Amino acid sequence: QVQLVESGGGLVQAGGSLRLSCAASGRTFSSYAMGWFRQAPGKEREFVAGLKWSGGSTYYADSVKGRFTISGDNAKNTVSLQMNSLKLDDTAVYYCAAKRAALGSSWYTGYNYWGQGTQVTVSS
Repeated sequence: QVQLVESGGGLVQAGGSLRLSCAASGRTFSSYAMGWFRQAPGKEREFVAGLKWSGGSTYYADSVKGRFTISGDNAKNTVSLQMNSLKLDDTAVYYCAAKRAALGSSWYTGYNYWGQGTQVTVSS
């Protein structure tokens, strides 16, 4: 049974930083892609960033490019999201997700496993 557990959310002022972590367990994730998504109140869930364990490729939504960095620790099965220069619009519940990384598959869809989410609130 795959489990994803997020941590690191909280309250931060605009311009500040937070680091989210996702601890993955239940299987070997070497052939998986990991994603961070977020959902703000009244809005649909949106893709934020993704990482493929095999090869280490990453991908970002335009809204966070240059401010957020996704990284993975194979030894610990942990994926992190470093968020810098946070804006009010970054306020959301952030979710970690995982799926098998099929060749040519979209970064945005097809995730089978989800964490419970962690709240990030950016204040002015």
